[in-house]
Amino acid sequence: MHGYGAVPGDNWFPWLKKELKAKGFKAEVPEMPDTDNPTLKSWLGHLQQVVGKCDENTYLVGHSLGTITILRFLEDLPKDQKAGGIVLVGGFSESLDFKPLETFTEKPLDYEKVKKSTGKIVAINSTDDQSVPFRFGEIIRDKLDAELIVLNGAGHINAESGYFKLPEALDAILKMV
Repeated sequence: MHGYGAVPGDNWFPWLKKELKAKGFKAEVPEMPDTDNPTLKSWLGHLQQVVGKCDENTYLVGHSLGTITILRFLEDLPKDQKAGGIVLVGGFSESLDFKPLETFTEKPLDYEKVKKSTGKIVAINSTDDQSVPFRFGEIIRDKLDAELIVLNGAGHINAESGYFKLPEALDAILKMV
């Protein structure tokens, strides 16, 4: 899942999709609605529609706003569904104090429900991310018992930071499977 203001063809998403397909995965990068004025309701509803029934063969990868959307998706899953794992890149689970994204974090996340709704959780965060400060990766690590992969000097881990490939995300998924 892409983030705020992004589209499926941005950043490292096409590369990751191609790599996963080459390894036999069914991979999609959904185009999220109204990326410049997103709401939790519209993004969560769209992700639920794209994924359908979630099972242990479902792996979700998100960048930035896509990460909190994935966490909300897992929080909302019925008890009989569970994802195989998630990779959260440049992710956050609490307010960034950025008004356009507040609907995603105005209610505290149920971290325990999220943990029960997925297998492995990997966070990939950069030490110098201006959009999502590194401490948000540490929060995800601590509250979700996630593995935290630290990238030094990678900015927001997007095209503006020179990221058109993200082998760390691919490796994380392959280790989960």
